[in-house]
Order: sequence, then C-alpha cells, then structure tokens
Amino acid sequence: MADIKPFRAYRPKKGMESKIAALPYDVYSREEAARFVRGNPDSFLAIDRAETQFEPEADMYAPEVYAKASGLLWTAIGNGTFVQDEEPCYYLYRQIMEGRSQTGIVACASIKDYQDNIIKKHENTRADKEEDRIRHVDACDAQTGPIFLVYESCQRLNDIINSYVKKDPIYNFVSEDGIIHQVWQIREPAVVREIRDTFSKLPSVYIADGHHRCASAVKVGMKRRSENPNPGKNMEYDYFLSVLFPEEELRIMDYNRVVRDLNGYTKVEFLKCLEEHFIWKIWGEDSYQPTAKGCFGMYLDHEWYELKAKDNTYSEDVVKALDVSILQDFLLEPVLGIADPKTDKRIDFVGGVRGLGELEMRVHTDMKVAFSLYPTSIRELFAVADAGMLMPPKSTWFEPKLRSGLFIHSLR
Repeated sequence: MADIKPFRAYRPKKGMESKIAALPYDVYSREEAARFVRGNPDSFLAIDRAETQFEPEADMYAPEVYAKASGLLWTAIGNGTFVQDEEPCYYLYRQIMEGRSQTGIVACASIKDYQDNIIKKHENTRADKEEDRIRHVDACDAQTGPIFLVYESCQRLNDIINSYVKKDPIYNFVSEDGIIHQVWQIREPAVVREIRDTFSKLPSVYIADGHHRCASAVKVGMKRRSENPNPGKNMEYDYFLSVLFPEEELRIMDYNRVVRDLNGYTKVEFLKCLEEHFIWKIWGEDSYQPTAKGCFGMYLDHEWYELKAKDNTYSEDVVKALDVSILQDFLLEPVLGIADPKTDKRIDFVGGVRGLGELEMRVHTDMKVAFSLYPTSIRELFAVADAGMLMPPKSTWFEPKLRSGLFIHSLR
C-alpha cells in the first residue's frame, strides 16, 4: 500500500514565491537557461541549472557546478529566502491554465514503494539523464524538483482537498506564462493522519511525468542507505518529493510528430501506401484535430488530411493499441522508414501545447509532413503501467508543468 508522508518543506518566504518558482530544469537549452537567469536572478533555475553561474564554455557537469548549486541553495536557506515549516505538513498545489484547474497533494513518496512497484512506471530512463540529477540531489542534500504522480479517484481525498481550497491560500500568483499558482498548507494533526491513512489504502500510484528525476532520487536514497552503517527507519532519503493528483484532475495533451521527408516516395505513391492500413480523405486548409481514438490528422503540401486506422491495425495488447503505436507500427516505420523514433534524426516531436499551427510552420520550414494525434488517456497510462509494460517514447504531454522551488525536501 502507498506510503505517502508529510514533510517539513523549505519554501519561499512570503513575497518571493513568484520570483523563485521556475519551470523544470530540462525544458531549457543551456543558452535559454543562461538568458533566463540573467533576467531573473532570483529564479530557482539558477540552482537547478547552476552552470548559468559560469562562463558559457565551462563544463556544465563539472563538480564545481554541483557545488555551486548546493552553495546557492543553502545560502538562500540561511539568509531566510526559504523558510522551513516547524511540523510535517501536506500542501495543496493548484494550477489554473486557461480556466482549467488541477490540484495535487504535495508530499513525500516512498523509495521502497518505487522498488516494490507500488509506484508504477510507464517509461524507461536513460543513465546519462539520471546521472546529472543524481549528482545534483546528492550535492544539494535536497530534492528540488517534484515528481508528478497520479492516483485513481478517491472521494475522501477529494473531500479534504475541496474543504481546504475554500480557504485563503498561502501563495497565490500568476507566472510569466499566465498560469495561476496557489498553495495551501495542511498541518492539523488529525487531517494529516487521515490523509496518510487514506493513501495507505490505495494499492498503487503512478508516475505521470518525471521518470528520470524519480529514478535519480531513488538512487541517491539507496546510495545514502548503503553508506550508512546503522541506517534508521524512515530516513528522509528514503522518500522523494512528489505532487500527487487525482486522475480526474489531469489533462494529457496530444504529442504530435513531424517528419523530414517521404522516404523517397512521391506524394501520390505515399498516399497509395497509406491505404493498406488507413482510410484517408482530404480535409482542406483548416487544421484537423482528432476527436477520437484511431483518428489522425496529416499536413502535407499545404493541405490537411483525415486518416482513420483500419480494423487491421487494432490489438488487444495495451501498448500496441495506443494511437502513438498505431502510427509508428503502421505508418512511420513501414512507410517512412523510421524504425527507432528515439534516435532517428528525420523525426521530431511537438507537444500539443504549441498548437497545430506549429505543425504547419514546421512543414513550411524544415519538415515535409506532420501528424496530429488524439491524446493518450490516463486510463491507457494506468493499463500500460499495471501490465508492467512501457509506452513508446513521447506518448504523453502534461500541461501545465509543475514549478520547481516552491517546495524543497531536505535530506538532512
């Protein structure tokens, strides 16, 4: 059963929250991160991406970069920029984007639950991406970027959340991208106990986003435990910082594809090849956003097409039944020759938050054809994770992104 515990967060002192809160470290290129921190020196990105404090040619993975991150963090804690709550608390974190809200419970999840598959995954991780965050967490002695978890709908937790969000939040600000961020603190002992007890009755929780940050936090905890000759129970390094959302609160957006060429086919030949597995028709100049599973939009030569997968594409396998798999298995690989979308330079991926206009722009500039997809559902994510299987790369796009710097989990 899920062990989701309260903790004593370090968090921005009142008035600093809007300056500190930052998008996740990995949404920026090195140049973008440096430019953003120059204009926003209080941003937590300066700690998450401490190479911004060095010359552009410096090795961003050098030991002194991680030491700098630690120094910046603990200096800010020491001078009161961050304050720590006196007792373990849960927190509620609400984001409102374009009138739609999602509210999660900020807490610490158990490394043991991750190892025992109570916290379920749906993506592989890469060792090189893990290594950077392992070194960052280890050097900072703290987890600074929350893992995005999701749980099946639970009425009792919904009731608690709904009762608290009627109160005044401790933080309430609008970030530069127009998203509203609100935070409430839950510190009443009886409510804290009830939340932990309620989570303990849930058989599973699921990683929605942040597989690499999660794997890194787990490996730091395992390292700390192996180095401690007399490890106690429930040490801080046995848990990792998380925000847990009920399934009905989350919105998965489409994750679309653009391809550089038609693999040597003419347009007529390419459309003919599609007919084995898809029914297609010209849609026209108006963009085509799929409204059901098995439907795809395609933009080619200034026209949109509607593609509908034929019955011969469907499978009872929970991974092969995903729309991203149907497109890959019956079009991208056999027709366009993209066998491995993780490594093939001819394909790129465009998150749905950018809109279909981005697909048109890419085709007009550096690509030949674009495909819009129907979003993967939360239930499909659950089914894949429950089966112990993995989704294809770039299957889900979650928006809005959780901000870093609002909650810090110290391992000390």
